[in-house]
Amino acid sequence: MNSEGLVEVVLPGKVEPEGLEIRHGAVPAAGPGQVVIRMEATGVSFAEQQMRRGRYYDQPPFPFVPGYDLVGTVQATGEGVDPDLAGTRVAALVKVGGWASHVRVDAADVVPVPDGIGAAQAETLVVNGITAWQMLHRKARVRAGQTVVVHGANGGVGSVLVQLARAAGAQVIGTASPRHHDALRERGVVPVDYRADDLAARIRALAPREGVDAVFDHVGGHGIVDSWRLLAPGGTLVSYGSAATRDAEGSKQWPVLKLLGRVWLWNTLPNRRRACFFNVWAGRALARNRFRSRLRADLTQVFAALQRGEVTARIAAQLPLARAADALRLAESGTVAGKVVLNP
Repeated sequence: MNSEGLVEVVLPGKVEPEGLEIRHGAVPAAGPGQVVIRMEATGVSFAEQQMRRGRYYDQPPFPFVPGYDLVGTVQATGEGVDPDLAGTRVAALVKVGGWASHVRVDAADVVPVPDGIGAAQAETLVVNGITAWQMLHRKARVRAGQTVVVHGANGGVGSVLVQLARAAGAQVIGTASPRHHDALRERGVVPVDYRADDLAARIRALAPREGVDAVFDHVGGHGIVDSWRLLAPGGTLVSYGSAATRDAEGSKQWPVLKLLGRVWLWNTLPNRRRACFFNVWAGRALARNRFRSRLRADLTQVFAALQRGEVTARIAAQLPLARAADALRLAESGTVAGKVVLNP
C-alpha cells in the first residue's frame, strides 16, 4: 500500500457487505494531544454486523467509517505528546473509524502493545479482551473455586472469557454448538449444546446445588430469564448484548431498554442476586480519565495473560482492508473460530 495516502472503508447506509465503499484521501495530521496511528490490524466485531443493519444502539449517522478497534504503529505525534511514542506499537479502542490505513486518536487513548506480540495477535484481544476482563474481574469479581456459565463460549468474547476464568481458578460451563465441544474440553470447560431444548435444565444439572456464581449472557431475549434463575445467592448475571435481535426489525433501542428494565427490576428484589448490563463505554462521558486508566490497566493485564500463555489469540482469517466486504461476510457466516482481521 502507498504509505502516502489514506485508504478507508465507508459504510454508506443499511447495505449488504458488498455495499461497503473504499475511499481515498489525505493522511490526517496529528492535532494537539493526538497521535496518528498507521494501522497494522483492525477487525470485524459483532458491532459492525449490527451497524450495517442500523441495529447498533448508539451508532453515528450514515455514512461513516466502521472499525471498533485497531493495532498499529504511531506515525506522528501532535503538540503536547511525548515524541518518543512515534514508532511504538499501540492498541486503541475507537468504536468507529478503525477500518482505515491511518487513524487519528487522542494520545491518552492508546495502550502500548508489549514487544513480542504481533499486531494481528494483539488485535484479537482489544475489544474482546477488555470486555472479557472487565466483566470477569470488575463486574462479577469471579474468584478461584467459583462456578460460572459462559454463553457462546466459542465466540469472540466468550473464548477469551473462558480462558481468563480458568486462569482465575473458576470452574466453567460453556454453551456452544457441538462441533466446538472438544476444543472447549481441552480448555477445561464443561460444554453444553446451546440449541438443546432443555438448556437451562442441562446447565442446572451440572451446576452446584444452590446455583452458579456468575452467568455471562450476550444473547438477551427470552433466555435472559433462564440465566437469572441459574444464579446462586450472591451471584451476578452480566448481560452484554442482544445477539438475539441482530436480524430483528423495529427499534434498535427497544431490546436494550427492555433488558435494562428487567435488570433494574431484578436488582430491586431482596434475593441477594444482582444483574448488570455491561457496556465497555460506560463511564467514559462522565469520568474520562478514570475510564482511560482502567482501559490501560485492564488491556495491559490481558496482554500479560497472552504472554503467559493463559489466553490464546485466535485469528480466524486475515484479509486486506480492500476486501472488508468478504471479511464481514465471513465473520457473519458463523463458520469460523476466532477473529477476522483486516490488514492494510
